[in-house]
Amino acid sequence: MTEDTGWDRFGWAQWADLDAVRARLAAGANPNTGMGWQDPPLHQAAEHGSADVVAELARRVDAVDAFKDGHTALWRAVAANRPDNARALLAAGADPWREMMSGWPPGRLSLAGPTPSLFDSGASLAPDEAAAVAESRRLITIFGDHHFEGLGIACVAGIAVGEAAHRLGAEIVDGDREQMLTAWMDDPVGRDTILTMWATEVPGGCVLAQPMGYGPQMPAVTKTLSAGTTCYGMYANPKSGNQGSISRDGEIVAWDLHPGGEPTELGGVLLSYLYQSQALAYCFAYAGLRPSDDRSVTGPPDAWIRLPERDYWN
Repeated sequence: MTEDTGWDRFGWAQWADLDAVRARLAAGANPNTGMGWQDPPLHQAAEHGSADVVAELARRVDAVDAFKDGHTALWRAVAANRPDNARALLAAGADPWREMMSGWPPGRLSLAGPTPSLFDSGASLAPDEAAAVAESRRLITIFGDHHFEGLGIACVAGIAVGEAAHRLGAEIVDGDREQMLTAWMDDPVGRDTILTMWATEVPGGCVLAQPMGYGPQMPAVTKTLSAGTTCYGMYANPKSGNQGSISRDGEIVAWDLHPGGEPTELGGVLLSYLYQSQALAYCFAYAGLRPSDDRSVTGPPDAWIRLPERDYWN
């Protein structure tokens, strides 16, 4: 049975309501512990709430730098681009340089965001990190406005379309985008639908895509493509959201990822921070691909390919 900590049915929007928070606290709510699976109140307020609520909770908690899932409330405020909340935590004694999240404490993470002088430390990003920030803005400009629900994609570093087809044992076929969309609507898991996809070369590697279908993210595809390199696969599942995977050197090293979601260590802290709510652009960035346009996901592709029958449902 879940312990009643006093925060039952307290929604995200209420973390910006100081009177509502104070009322719960006055009624005995625990400032250190959320309900059940929920994060501690200070962590939730840091991401979703207001600076006055953050200050109120920071004054009441046992430890302003308490960890949850490897990070503090200050880290959550920075990751959510809530500088006022971060300042409130800093005033309450939070440490922006406390080590966490694979070397990305709050102070360092802030250098990659919209308020790099948030902690006025004089620190700076390394050249490759600054380049990643600049590239994120470029990729988001290319892909940020795309509606890509239903898209299946595999971004592969360092190989061309011909090599991708060779590795997969695929044949080059004639294809038409509108016909594929019609086929998907008629038979979304049929062999022709799932095994047929397009392939396009971009600077840094190549991309396999289906306008509607999970084919490019099938394990048999991503593992085969990733031999000696890295492949990031995603299926933008219309029912359950973006589902990502990382394959490297012929093995799946991470599965059931959520590109475009909250920053994580598994998806690379810097990249996942830069591409929040930008799942499609993130796939390209993770694989190190540098497309100049959106042709790899909108067409026309360099080639249509059809995978062998053995890969169906794999």
